Amino acid sequence: MYEAVGGPATAAVRLLGLDPFEATAVLARLAPDLDRVAGQAVAAATQALERGTDALPAASAPLLDIAAEQHASWPVRLFAS
Repeated sequence: MYEAVGGPATAAVRLLGLDPFEATAVLARLAPDLDRVAGQAVAAATQALERGTDALPAASAPLLDIAAEQHASWPVRLFAS
């Protein structure tokens, strides 16, 4: 979960010139929500161990994974490394 919010926060600082301390403050305020989601993930993983993968929740769609696969095949890049 931290990567899901930390990556965009870092990108916003670099690309938009936002205050890095403000971005870090936002991440700190999200900590309780991230802890809650982590707890839900642990509970789901425990259920999956006990009842199999069919017990896993489907709380989101795989669109990010699909978009990442499509992006990997692009002949051009938006940012230079």
